[in-house]
Amino acid sequence: MITLAELNAALPHVLAAPKTDAPILGLCLRPGIGLRAFPDQIRMTKAEGIPGERWTTTPWMRLEDGSPDPRIQVSILPSRVMDLVWQDRSQPHPGDPIVADFETSEANLPVGTRIQAGTAVLRVSDVWNDACVKWKVRYGKDAYDWVRSNPNLRLRGILCSVERDGEVGLKDRLQVLR
Repeated sequence: MITLAELNAALPHVLAAPKTDAPILGLCLRPGIGLRAFPDQIRMTKAEGIPGERWTTTPWMRLEDGSPDPRIQVSILPSRVMDLVWQDRSQPHPGDPIVADFETSEANLPVGTRIQAGTAVLRVSDVWNDACVKWKVRYGKDAYDWVRSNPNLRLRGILCSVERDGEVGLKDRLQVLR
């Protein structure tokens, strides 16, 4: 597993990722807990998040009425972070629906920022993606501590709601809408 010193040394490379016009390098669906599928294209809707994803049935955050919290419909993981921490490919893929060569810090993507993803539009959530205990188990304590060390850098990526229905594919790029 990668060490904290190696992660800290790689931070300038991570933060040098594109701030917009970011290539999408991977798409992932989680139809159930522990399950992964890797399509070339995914559909996103305001009503269902990503149809077929477990967000509608087993979200980790709910509203007071028990419905899934739309602020966590879609997560975007910076590919440079994923490549650093996911060295043992026998461990499960992190599961983020979008993996992109993208700089996800709060300075680049303040809460409320809109991102064009294919024909869909996403809105950056105020919910911090602070990594779960599964991240620690799969990628190590140092990787877990590192992504949590500075919330403003959002090294674990961002959470978004779907603002406009659409489709995103592997040939698309993430465009920040200013």
